[in-house]
Amino acid sequence: MSDNSPNSADNSRNIEGVPPGRLLAIDLGAKRVGIAISDELRITVTTLERLERRSWKDLLRRVAAIVETYDARALIIGLPLNLDGTKGEAAAEAARIAENFRKSLGVPVFLQDERLTSRAAESEMRARGLKPEEISRRVDSESAAIILRDFIVQTGMSPAVREDSSSVIDAN
Repeated sequence: MSDNSPNSADNSRNIEGVPPGRLLAIDLGAKRVGIAISDELRITVTTLERLERRSWKDLLRRVAAIVETYDARALIIGLPLNLDGTKGEAAAEAARIAENFRKSLGVPVFLQDERLTSRAAESEMRARGLKPEEISRRVDSESAAIILRDFIVQTGMSPAVREDSSSVIDAN
């Protein structure tokens, strides 16, 4: 990629080859990984139990098992851009992991801008009246759900919605 902008021409997404069906999203954290899955029509998104992050091999094994269990057709990984949209160390690490998943899984892998998703998830759960300990337990997967909903909307992969896909970056 030629620059640090999530909207550079090098970052356009090739979503045409993604077959219909479920999409899986992950929100990578240093210690935990949030997980969310769409339904087959990509209308609803459901959170799954977060994963504790151990090693690359363990993460790959568990994500591959989820892809197989749900017959996910693509993997979307949150891209933690800086607030100004540039790529820092965390974004570089997410891109590296996305490339490793692309090489290891039999599904397309995409990166999705995840700026402020954790804050949005926390805010949504507070508004629903969840207790702080419940918010803490669920925030990673709720963030993955926001990442997945944003991806579906911005790429027009939902049959009901078509929007701009400028914050979606192809990891392939």
